[in-house]
Amino acid sequence: MCTPFVVFSQERGIPVYSDYLTDNLYLLHPSMAGAAQYGKIRLTGRTQWFDVDDAPHLETLSANGRIGDKVGVGGILYNDKNGRFSQQGFFGTFAYHILMSRDEIDLNQLSFGLNVGIAQESLDESDLIGPGQPSDPIISGNKQKDVYLNVDFGMSYYFMEFSAHATVKNLIPQKRDIFSEDFETDNQRSYLLSLAYNIVPTYSNWSFEPSVMFQYKEVTNEALGDINGKAYYNFDWGQLWGGLSYRRTLNGAEYNKGDLSSSSASSQKLQYITPFLGLNYKGFVFAYTYSYQANNVVMDNSGYHQVTLGYNFGKSRNRYHCSCPTINQ
Repeated sequence: MCTPFVVFSQERGIPVYSDYLTDNLYLLHPSMAGAAQYGKIRLTGRTQWFDVDDAPHLETLSANGRIGDKVGVGGILYNDKNGRFSQQGFFGTFAYHILMSRDEIDLNQLSFGLNVGIAQESLDESDLIGPGQPSDPIISGNKQKDVYLNVDFGMSYYFMEFSAHATVKNLIPQKRDIFSEDFETDNQRSYLLSLAYNIVPTYSNWSFEPSVMFQYKEVTNEALGDINGKAYYNFDWGQLWGGLSYRRTLNGAEYNKGDLSSSSASSQKLQYITPFLGLNYKGFVFAYTYSYQANNVVMDNSGYHQVTLGYNFGKSRNRYHCSCPTINQ
């Protein structure tokens, strides 16, 4: 019963976790394709509930870079599995970056990005029918598959150390044939908003980046927010960084604290506490993320583990005089 609150039900496309904090904003916002000084390749693997059979896991492989002065391109492959349900897909991204300052020293840039993707979804009901299983006409007893088109659109604005990103996911309404029309709407549209500001003390190798992220799902009015703190320390050979994220839903779920005959009900809101740590070394990126669900009622206490591996490629375009990690990193 708690699973739908983890990933906004079984969402089309890539679920929104805290992976964007490990130098991977492109997974959330298509306008980030080609925004940084280097091209980027990122590989992520996320697993949760180690003690639960068929627990959710997600793998993504993404790459993005700049072509010329204004055009960014990218691509994302992903595999998402949650119990009987799974989906695999690909996004191709086109982004356009407009420099609004008089020169390339001061960062003042507006960016637009469009994702177009194809995904295949599967629902395995093969072991839910047969001897010993209850008869239910809605269960096919087969492994059902469906292929659909997905479109996301996003915008980003950067002004020196400040950055803002807004994205609409699943723009095109579509009905999934593997689900009954009585159980799912064709509106999977959701909205993402991210804000960040980088603070650099004078004559220091440290910098600090507070940020927030807000997500809203239109048809169900589900909403959640992240409050994040991230710190960077620069070395001659690279950079060490890490931080802490707190996520909380604005919608609560009721549960019974006693036995089923009890009429007392309590409400809880999903809460994640997520520490993360990363290292940049000569173009290579290594990061680990751990999420702990801080609720009274949870599926499992083993937490959520994610590893990110990356590589920055191409010629550096480090031309802005600002401490802006999403661009000059």
